[in-house]
Amino acid sequence: MTVVVWITEGTWPTCVDAARTRVPAGAEVVLLYVAGAEVAGAAHGAFAGLLGRGHPAPHHPAPHHPGAGWGSDPGDRMEELASATGEDLLRAAAERLGRPCTVRVAHGRPEREVVAAADGADLLVLARDGSRTHRGPHSLGPATRYVVDHAPCPVLLLWPDPAP
Repeated sequence: MTVVVWITEGTWPTCVDAARTRVPAGAEVVLLYVAGAEVAGAAHGAFAGLLGRGHPAPHHPAPHHPGAGWGSDPGDRMEELASATGEDLLRAAAERLGRPCTVRVAHGRPEREVVAAADGADLLVLARDGSRTHRGPHSLGPATRYVVDHAPCPVLLLWPDPAP
């Protein structure tokens, strides 16, 4: 049995606790964090737009940011930070799970990466990420709604807090 647990900033403890208590001891558990490409992509685009397209950037230190040249694309740093955040969350999640598991950081659109990671899995564990005060469709954010609608395996959908 293979179980994929989607690790996100706001809901990971609930998902890990559910895997720890509901998944059989011999199952393979994959903890998945997806570093979304939206923010870094916007930074890459803004940086390219400010400097023009197709021209190499001059390497002059920016007056308000010592040591950083104009050639330093902030999108690269944002990608590094997203991966580091994911690795920190995965480390904490693996420790909380308290048993052997596989940890994975994926990059891209979260909803698509989670659905792809669940291909061939026996169960996908995730939590509601929308409104925590109302039941119904607004309790799921757009990415989670996509995953629930397109998951290629059974889904364990959890409330991160007690259900309203």
